[in-house]
Amino acid sequence: MRPRGIVSLWLVLLAGSLFCFSQAAPTKQQQIEAHNRQASEYLKANRPDQAAAEFKAIVALDPHNVDAQGNLGVVLYFQGDYAGAIPQLQAALKLKPALAKIQALLGLAEKRTGDLTAARHDLEAAFPKVQDDKIRIEAGMELIDLESAAGDLDDAATTVSALRKAAPTDQTVLYAAYRLYSDLANESLLSLSIVAPNSGRMHQALAHELAKRGKTQEAIDNYREALKADPQLPGLHFELAEMLSALGTTDAKREAKGEYKAALQANPMDEQAECRLGDIALQANDTKTASDAYARAMQLRPDDPEANIGLAKVMMALDQPQKAEALLQHALQLDPTSATAHFRLSTIYRQAGRTADAKHEIEEYQKYKEMKEKLRSVYHDLHREESPDDSDEAHPR
Repeated sequence: MRPRGIVSLWLVLLAGSLFCFSQAAPTKQQQIEAHNRQASEYLKANRPDQAAAEFKAIVALDPHNVDAQGNLGVVLYFQGDYAGAIPQLQAALKLKPALAKIQALLGLAEKRTGDLTAARHDLEAAFPKVQDDKIRIEAGMELIDLESAAGDLDDAATTVSALRKAAPTDQTVLYAAYRLYSDLANESLLSLSIVAPNSGRMHQALAHELAKRGKTQEAIDNYREALKADPQLPGLHFELAEMLSALGTTDAKREAKGEYKAALQANPMDEQAECRLGDIALQANDTKTASDAYARAMQLRPDDPEANIGLAKVMMALDQPQKAEALLQHALQLDPTSATAHFRLSTIYRQAGRTADAKHEIEEYQKYKEMKEKLRSVYHDLHREESPDDSDEAHPR
């Protein structure tokens, strides 16, 4: 007979063995969930390498797990392992082609590993659909670089335009737009010089470039050459008049007036020319002619701040402050940065005894006046040429 204690011991061991065998091995889904939880903990602890191992384990269990493939690719990408991220991102995208963020990261990884053709294909497909602002900007910037490098400046311009709408105050985007549009302008000017070196359009383009650099007289000379080559070119008379006005001499102003009238004869819908004729008439104290010109300009384009301000000046000259105030308020709705409108409004409020309102408007006037003077200075410095007589050049209009 066996000792009772030994039998009891075997029973205990057997019970333990039966208990162990009754516990089924974790299912594949349970293992996946456990790896997911662990990966989440590692990411929270800023341990992406450990998280990547967990995602790899999930992929080994279920190669068709799109979340694991995508997450593994994302983790590897942000670790800087672009070559390792690419197959994972590709696998996720194959399983679910609508993953725009994954396709954007794939394009970025491909560009960083030198596969520029694939990078451009994926970035062009993903860019319009990506919702994440940071990824969208990065994808857009890399796409602009690829398109520009390939000489496809029109495509790059489309991309940068979309980026500007999505991120209108982003400094990187604005700089990219400036560089791209400058390159596009230079390319267009070069092409124009090749296909039509002595054309009116070529002289017009040269005049525009010279005007930007403050070379007013040279710009005028080229506008005159453009008119000789093709008198029917739209906008020439107005642009020449603007340059003549910038000279500021009596003869130039007189000639400018004739060019503004010529602009209207060529295009009766030219509301800017109407405004300028209104300005000239108002400076000569001809309020009737000025009023008619501004009124026609507003009829052509009611949302033109300059026309509203011009007519407001006429109303002030005719001692009709209420009409002037309404016009100035409308002008500021259209352009809140108009220093002239703020100044004129402060005058009306001061005369009406509205001291607080007058003070506010004069403060707004000073703010926007200083801002625009600073911008004008930056613009001038941007376009000035290194020459001895730069200090004598006029600011471009």
